[in-house]
Amino acid sequence: MTVAFRPRPSVVRRDSGLYAYERALARRGLTPIAGVDEAGRGACAGPLVVAAVILRRQIDGLGDSKLLSPAVRERLYDQILRVSHIGIVIISPGEIDAKGLHKCNVSGMRRAVAQLPCDPEYILTDGFPVPGLPAPSLAVWKGDQVAACVAAASIVAKVTRDRLMVTLDERYPQYGFAEHKGYVTPGHRLALETHGPCPDHRYSFVTVARGMGENEMGAGVA
Repeated sequence: MTVAFRPRPSVVRRDSGLYAYERALARRGLTPIAGVDEAGRGACAGPLVVAAVILRRQIDGLGDSKLLSPAVRERLYDQILRVSHIGIVIISPGEIDAKGLHKCNVSGMRRAVAQLPCDPEYILTDGFPVPGLPAPSLAVWKGDQVAACVAAASIVAKVTRDRLMVTLDERYPQYGFAEHKGYVTPGHRLALETHGPCPDHRYSFVTVARGMGENEMGAGVA
């Protein structure tokens, strides 16, 4: 059941620093605070990865994972794991095809929060509201750029997914997954036209469907 509750109105300036939301909530006794974000929503291959993070102490250098270099993401990922409570959900391409991307995203956020080893008092989600969370929540526009716990969740989700895509590249080297991580690029599109999709593509996506039109289904299976 969704908890329709928000703390007393408070103005949080977007230029007040990455911990402004957490500080405002903590002043009202709403701790611990979980941030939730995903990686892979726009990809046409590979899983959707959702992470929930409760930071137990501040980490310098957090930010939107997409704006950080791979080396910085890896360093921050290790730091986050050492000082945080974390829940991670990996949703397969088959489940995305069967249930739809947005439904899987919302369900994945609930499941990631449920995996946390302690119950959050408040939850910040990136971009859109998520019904059915176990605590009061707030959707924050570009949350991975303005809320530390969401930024941490963004990094955990992206690093986890990138590592999975590198593993997939070893299994299906013809697609270049290690380079583009399953997103649509000219090279990926050409590989789909040449080889057809593999089992880890999302068959419900238009780009993959077009690749199937160029080649028989399963032509890319190793």
